Amino acid sequence: MSLAGLRVVVSAGPTYEDLDPVRFLGNRSSGKMGFAIAAAAARRGAETVLVAGPVHLPTPEGVARIDVRSAAQMHAVVLDALPADVYVGAAAVADFTPENIATSKIKKIPGEAALVLRLVRTPDILADVARDARRPRVVLGFAAETDDVAAYARGKLDAKRVDMIAANRVGQAGSGFESDDNALSVYWRRDDGTVGERTLGPAPKVALADALLDLVEERLPA
Repeated sequence: MSLAGLRVVVSAGPTYEDLDPVRFLGNRSSGKMGFAIAAAAARRGAETVLVAGPVHLPTPEGVARIDVRSAAQMHAVVLDALPADVYVGAAAVADFTPENIATSKIKKIPGEAALVLRLVRTPDILADVARDARRPRVVLGFAAETDDVAAYARGKLDAKRVDMIAANRVGQAGSGFESDDNALSVYWRRDDGTVGERTLGPAPKVALADALLDLVEERLPA
């Protein structure tokens, strides 16, 4: 269990997409899973870079942390952190962001019962890392789903051309966002084209981080 001499980049936490100087679109990711993975990578001797969205967590020992806010900022910092041997995309990155950010607080207009926001797609960090010329030897993505977890995870594995996907069900007590515990289903494409699968947990996220890195080490090309 060693990553000595390797460079590992981990993204963690949510992104906040600003609407105006007061409000933003965000999600409930606490960053605990990604921070646990970064800490475990550093303990294994890796040069570890942690790209963190807005969270309230201490920086793990031996980890170089870069704080960001938006999906666009996270995309730029992660790509700038390449080349690396391993990338773990554990962040819950917003899929959409407001097309325009208001320069002053959006006010209620008398007589209007609704506010219409136009959203545009954010950069796809995981897919862009996977197809970059400096592509890490192992690219591991996360899929947080509320239903049809296996189907969405397998689809993401192929669509984004990554090496592994760690999927978890959110929206239930005791796992996923904001919890100290989690359960993961990890998928990867074997050499013969079939899909491998391993279930990890339920267990504390700190334990899952080590179990997940064990699987990463197994798939690191010699």
